[in-house]
Formats: sequence, C-alpha cells, structure tokens
Amino acid sequence: MDFLDSYHLWADAHHFYESPRLPGPRSDAGPLAELGDAWDSRLEETPNGGLLRDNALFDALGGSDRLYLLHVTHALEEINRNGVLYPSGGCLVGSIYCAPLSVAGSGFHMHNLGRYILTREAPAFTARMGVPGRTSTPLIFEVDAPSHAYRGLAGIDYLRLGIIHLQIYTHLEYLLSKTERHQLREGIVSRIKNSTAFLALASAVVHQSATTAPDRFLGVLHETIPRLPILGYLYFEALSEYVMLHSTSDATRRLADLGEMNNWLYKEMLFLSFPNMAGRFDLARFRPAPRDLDALLGRIDPTLNADHARAYLADRVSYLTAARLFTPGQVPEAWHRTRWEFDTLATQLGPLLGHLVHRELRSFGRYPDFYFYFDQHKALQAWNYWNHMDIVAPFNGTIPKGELGINPAYPDLRYKIWSARQDDDGRLHPIDELDLTIAPRLVDIKYTLMRNNRWTTETAPAA
Repeated sequence: MDFLDSYHLWADAHHFYESPRLPGPRSDAGPLAELGDAWDSRLEETPNGGLLRDNALFDALGGSDRLYLLHVTHALEEINRNGVLYPSGGCLVGSIYCAPLSVAGSGFHMHNLGRYILTREAPAFTARMGVPGRTSTPLIFEVDAPSHAYRGLAGIDYLRLGIIHLQIYTHLEYLLSKTERHQLREGIVSRIKNSTAFLALASAVVHQSATTAPDRFLGVLHETIPRLPILGYLYFEALSEYVMLHSTSDATRRLADLGEMNNWLYKEMLFLSFPNMAGRFDLARFRPAPRDLDALLGRIDPTLNADHARAYLADRVSYLTAARLFTPGQVPEAWHRTRWEFDTLATQLGPLLGHLVHRELRSFGRYPDFYFYFDQHKALQAWNYWNHMDIVAPFNGTIPKGELGINPAYPDLRYKIWSARQDDDGRLHPIDELDLTIAPRLVDIKYTLMRNNRWTTETAPAA
C-alpha cells in the first residue's frame, strides 16, 4: 500500500468536527451521506446534543499550546524501573490513553471520565488481580504543542477501521500457512452467511425505509453478536451515545454545565451488565438481553425512557451497520444470490470482513504470536498520518466523550510527567516529577489496565 492509499484510508477513518461542517463529498457518498447528515442533526437536537460541538475536550484541544492530561496506571514500579512508557492499542489505536485535566486553583479538576477510571474502574481491576499491595496510580502529563500543530478537531473513529484491518491482513496473511488461511477465510464467510437475517434487516431499514418492531430488531441483533462480534461494539457505542445524550438527571446537567458528557452512565451500564468486564474490556461480549433493557436503564438513570431507547437503537444500529460495515457506495441486495466466497464478499462487505479478521486473529492458529505486529503495523500507519497532520493529541471521535491520547511518535513532542495524589475535594496534585520516556512501540495488550485478562508476575512493559 503506497502512502497515498494509506493516507486516504486514515483520513476517512477520522471524524472532522468542523463548525460549520465542511462542504463537499464524503467517504460515505450517496444516500448514506444524506442519512449521515440527518443523523448529525438528530443527535444535536437531543437534550445534551450541544456537547457534540461545544465541550471541555474540544476546549482543551483548542484552548492553548499546553495540555494537562490524566493517565492511570497499575504498573508504576515497572514504569520507574524501565524508565519507559509505552502506548496501547484499542479505540485510540496507538496512544497513551488519557482523560483531560483542567487547572483548578493549586490542583487539577478531573474530567468525569478520568474520575470514574481512577476511583471506580481501576480499583475494581486491581482488586480482581488479587495481588497484595497492587494499586493504581494517577499520572499527570503536561504536553506542549508547537505552534505548527494541527488546530482542527479530527478524531479517530475505530468503527471505521474495518477496511484498514483488511488491507493490513492482505499484507501479513502469509504469516499463516495455506491451511490456516483457508480455515480463516472459510470461517469468516460462514459467520457472515449465517448472519444475513440481521444484515438484510439493517440494510432494509437504512436503504428501503423498512419498518420493524424495535424488540424484533434488538432480538435479531442479540442473536447475531456472537457470530459478528463487531456488532457488540456498534451496540455499545449506540447505547452509550443514547444514555449520554438523552439523560436529564441532575448529575448529567451539572456535568453539562462543565462541558462534560456524563461518562458514568455508560460505564455503569457496562459494568452492571458485565461486572467482570473491568480489566477485561471486551466489547464483543456486550450483548444485554432486550428483556433486560428496562431494568438496566432504570438502574443507571430513571430519566431515560426504555421504549424510546429501543426505537432509537433499532434506527441507529441499522445506520451504523450500513455506514461502518458495508463497503462505501455498496448496497448489498438479493442476499440469496450472494456468492459466498471471501474475495467476493470483500467487494460489498470489506469493512465487515476486516473487523472480523482483526478479531479472529487474536486466537486463530499461530497468529496470536504475530498479533502484536498486526497492531504495531496499524499503529505505524496511524502515527504516520497523525505526524503528517501534525496531530499531537488524537481523541476518540466516535463521540467526543473525553477519551484522548498522546501521539507517541510525534517528532516535536515535549512533555513532563508527575505522579499525583487526590485531595479530599477530588482534585489532583502533582507529587514527584518522573524521568520517563514515551516510546513509539505498543505495549503487549495483556499488560494494559483497560484490557488485561490476568496479572502476570513476570516483568511487564509499563502502560
């Protein structure tokens, strides 16, 4: 893949939050682009829709040449011993995962995302590790952006990475044997072939304005997620978006006054549904049963309406399926006539194939031994694009809820790092400046706070 091809793919994987919106063609051209514009307007008209364009995250990114960020680690001892901090993969591809901080008197105010991770999620994770004395530590980053750094708002949308995953696999597939490649391709084709009930339903809702009972749609979605695990991610993002944008609770209103989306809503939703997800952040397993939706929403926020949520989710997940999993410009039809071969499906469902390949490789044959290099290859492409754009601090553009990172490969990166403590009022204060280097090399996924399956007593790279 030459640079031009890679550049276009990565540009299309970003959401540009310009105001007013830039005119001209979009990557999802045609009727789907019009539907995308309609969705943008619909989201902005929700009770908290103003936060999509005017929020504390964007204020931090565009407010000055200096950023203050919170990163939470469970491996401070290893970090200090090695003197190196490594980025992790996930929704920010290859970044040091952080949340915004703002100056508050002699300390720093934590964005509610960071506060949840530090005070709720990280303690649950370290408790589950079962290692005596293991605690999580907040780190404060001071990052200076040079004058030529990009001042626009371009957020990476990991749901748009499917075609990139497929392209990378085509370059690295010969790490597998012929038999393994055949088994991988046939297994993925089988998954899609047995999921046409959902794919056809979502396509009909989007492209034919078909109507379906929300309970029926969510039921088919629930049945299909185990075969197409990327749907768990789409469902999670759609439901997270719904609860943050539609909540009218006092807590949500207080946070909105600060320019913050209420991240506690979807965090509580996730961990109430799947309590073991702390430290095992696997959204492929996110599939709350439709019958449990009323009770789940009632527990996290009584101001949410479950019937309204169902109708919203049926529409939104249908749109995300067509916009993120179908090849742009393609409208799969006549499913019974589909030629069920990998290369043929790549024409109409390339992004879906890419997401499935990326997921399957984690546990397929010998490829887990190479999976690190797959994600490292992806990170190199992301860093190359970010450096071309002069992006110092990439953020999760799926929805600007507060997740942002540090580009570890930025050539003019200037930063300081402190360990920190939290006072009785919830503010953070720097304690000791740390002599650490941010290295442009991914940490192994099993060592990261957000994705660790189990703690290992071996010396681990710090994340």
